[in-house]
Amino acid sequence: RGRAGWEEIGAPTGNPAVVLRLLDTSSLASVRAFTRDLLREEKRLDLLVNNAAVTGLPFTITPEGLEETFTTNYLGPFLLTNLLLG
Repeated sequence: RGRAGWEEIGAPTGNPAVVLRLLDTSSLASVRAFTRDLLREEKRLDLLVNNAAVTGLPFTITPEGLEETFTTNYLGPFLLTNLLLG
């Protein structure tokens, strides 16, 4: 889905600054790695839209010991935003 969105929105601009970065917000380790890489590779971030969520998943505990839906919808985006703010 990320690639399809980029093909529809980013590719037509022809702007190489429009990039696709994938992130699994159900994994706080993934959020930390994503943020570390983004801050290292980019000079600035102009906009952040936290607009991803899941519903209707069976109760699942992540490898980090957290409930998956809560982590995906709340904890992951919260951590991402706070790490980006510094």
